[in-house]
Amino acid sequence: MTIPATRGNWLMRGLCGRCPACGEGHLFRAFVKVADRCEICGEAFHHHRADDFPAYLVIVLVGHIVVPLAMWVEIAYSPPYWLHTTLWAPLVLGLGVGLLQPIKGLIVALQWQMGMHGFAAAKRARA
Repeated sequence: MTIPATRGNWLMRGLCGRCPACGEGHLFRAFVKVADRCEICGEAFHHHRADDFPAYLVIVLVGHIVVPLAMWVEIAYSPPYWLHTTLWAPLVLGLGVGLLQPIKGLIVALQWQMGMHGFAAAKRARA
């Protein structure tokens, strides 16, 4: 059953790692390797160009979350540097790894929705 991609629906599908076209197939074949096509509807993903943009977005997001927290802890409590490392290193690693796949799925779904980088035929078929 193919569900048409309504406004905003493709956004959640990309964040969840699902095919932006049908919402049922998998967008990824490995952790951050995009599948060549959806196994349910056959939508091609091999021509996406996410490149390094998801990693840059994750770096910016994690930085904007962790740096203010670290500054607040430093100003309020002045802990030693080893405690900063113990506190923030696991948080940075966890957020970085945890956000990478959803952000990459979002970028690929955005390219699909806008008809960028080879997705133009899919956009014309939807219109």
